[in-house]
Amino acid sequence: MRALLVSYAFPPVGGAGVQRVLKLVKYLPRHGITASVLTASDPSVPLLDASLERDIPAGTEVLRARTFEPGYRTKKLAWQASASAADSIASRLKRGLVGLGRSLLVPDPQLLWLPAAQRTLLGRLRSEHADDAVLISGPPFSQFLLTALVRLRPKTAVVLDYRDEWSTTASAFEMSGSARVSAQLERAVLRGAHAVTTATDEFRSALLARFPFLDPARVIAIPNGYDPEDFRPDLPAPPPDRFILTYAGTVFRLTSASGLLNAVRLLHERAPDLARLLEIRFIGRIVDTEEHYFHGSEALGIRRLGYLEHTRALEMLAESHAVLCILDQVSGVERIYPAKIFEIMQLGRPCLALTPEGALATLVRRHRLGEVIAPRDSEAIAAALSRMLRAFRDGNPTLTPALIDIGRFDRRHQAGQFADVLRMAVARARA
Repeated sequence: MRALLVSYAFPPVGGAGVQRVLKLVKYLPRHGITASVLTASDPSVPLLDASLERDIPAGTEVLRARTFEPGYRTKKLAWQASASAADSIASRLKRGLVGLGRSLLVPDPQLLWLPAAQRTLLGRLRSEHADDAVLISGPPFSQFLLTALVRLRPKTAVVLDYRDEWSTTASAFEMSGSARVSAQLERAVLRGAHAVTTATDEFRSALLARFPFLDPARVIAIPNGYDPEDFRPDLPAPPPDRFILTYAGTVFRLTSASGLLNAVRLLHERAPDLARLLEIRFIGRIVDTEEHYFHGSEALGIRRLGYLEHTRALEMLAESHAVLCILDQVSGVERIYPAKIFEIMQLGRPCLALTPEGALATLVRRHRLGEVIAPRDSEAIAAALSRMLRAFRDGNPTLTPALIDIGRFDRRHQAGQFADVLRMAVARARA
């Protein structure tokens, strides 16, 4: 079987968003499916990580289509202008222009990739290399609009893969367009899909509740996971002279660290000797709207390391005594867990999960990964940090997670699940 995977972000683009499709390209051939990729040749993205390209099997066909988006720096400046509270004529004009752009670029700015992507996809569908199935992975969800084009070719299946939830993305991510229009588009593209995959059971339940016309048998939850081959056997151990707590991922509205940073300040006020043992590392991008929470935090042992290559980020997680997983109190967050949680599982480091009740809290408790605390309860977070630091100071070993039933999150196993979905979708398309 031949499958074309459509993903706007693909190596050398970096970040967690590329891992799901990248690992499918790597492991689908083990399950009898030849995978090719359609992606952007010049994506407007904040992060690059060429080291991820080593996971692309030799001979993989990667089709790259250019986008008409402005560069990421320009988009970032536009987003900053829209968030500014300045009342000058120039500021109001900038906000108006950004608002107009958002109203036109629905569901997201990557809509400007579609003309070239459509042309490339159409050529593929007409060629002798036409695929049995096309899997489209979002976000960005403008890619899902390619569904109609694929359906023009009889017996080619379309699978829509939700790495995140469309409605949550529309309300929480930078530069999202009209949520109302997005919902109408989502309904339309779902009617054209032969199968749908979601990253959580909670996503699946919400999707079926919102769109009753969907056949539950064609909506399958396949979580994100970890690749055992990413973890070399000689990963470093935590140092003995200080307690390292590490967060890896983007810090933005959905993953705001404001509650944690307030807790660290409380700890320094109340137990300065204990607090001096603590070093907290943030690996990844911190968006501008979250920067002000970090002002003066260097004096509190906070280190902002920026984006690191995936291999280096795993090394720094390994040399941590505990790791952070953060989801702030945002609408829809109860159906989410960050992809990084599965690599945390494989590393076996205790997890301090700052999250509302929901999918992440359930996952952490079910697999006994660590402690769950509400993300804005600074008092409870400070108390948890104090317990960790006292145990470290007194020479008591940090508790090791039980890691119950984590094999189901192995990327090799999940590629087999996707292969089953693709075959089911093709059978349905041909019927």
